[in-house]
Amino acid sequence: MSTSRDKLPFSAANYTTMLIGIAVILAGFLIMTFDGEEFGFGFFGITLGPIITILGFIIEFWAILRKPTHS
Repeated sequence: MSTSRDKLPFSAANYTTMLIGIAVILAGFLIMTFDGEEFGFGFFGITLGPIITILGFIIEFWAILRKPTHS
């Protein structure tokens, strides 16, 4: 007897994409720490780091909302 409750909510591809998103978010925060300007007002702290971090959150949302491919 197989019901829809036996299936996991995400597939392996979803979990892999989530891990990639977490890695991108952490990379964005790490890039923000490389800023040499005072109080993080340089290119890394204000421009590049936040863009990479937002990209990571977009990857996370896409991984969660993506329909799982069960075989």
